[in-house]
Amino acid sequence: MPAFKELNDQISLAEQMQSDEQGPIVLMNVFTVAPAEQEALLAAWSHDADFMKAQPGYISTQLHKGIAGSSTFINYAVWESVESFRNAFNHPEFQSRISEYPSSAVASPHLFKKLAVPGHCVS
Repeated sequence: MPAFKELNDQISLAEQMQSDEQGPIVLMNVFTVAPAEQEALLAAWSHDADFMKAQPGYISTQLHKGIAGSSTFINYAVWESVESFRNAFNHPEFQSRISEYPSSAVASPHLFKKLAVPGHCVS
């Protein structure tokens, strides 16, 4: 089972999941793992992704890996709303799958909303 470390020490994922924010919203989850356990992390993440993509409100996901020998990964997942993510995350089947992650894994999940910045980003 991975250890959990909040990405932001001012607000937890649990607090974010209480929001009624409509979406889409983005889950960013930073994973670190021992280099020898990278394949185990990928297998566990893939198993989770299979479950999540079948859940109501799921839009997409993309896993990224650090370069140059890094064993840091970032999952970028888009959901229709906080409620849809919360329902999937709290589902007993998903919660049981978390135990499949390697013992060295540390997960830092956090929810975001896309911003519009004139001249740079569209919402």
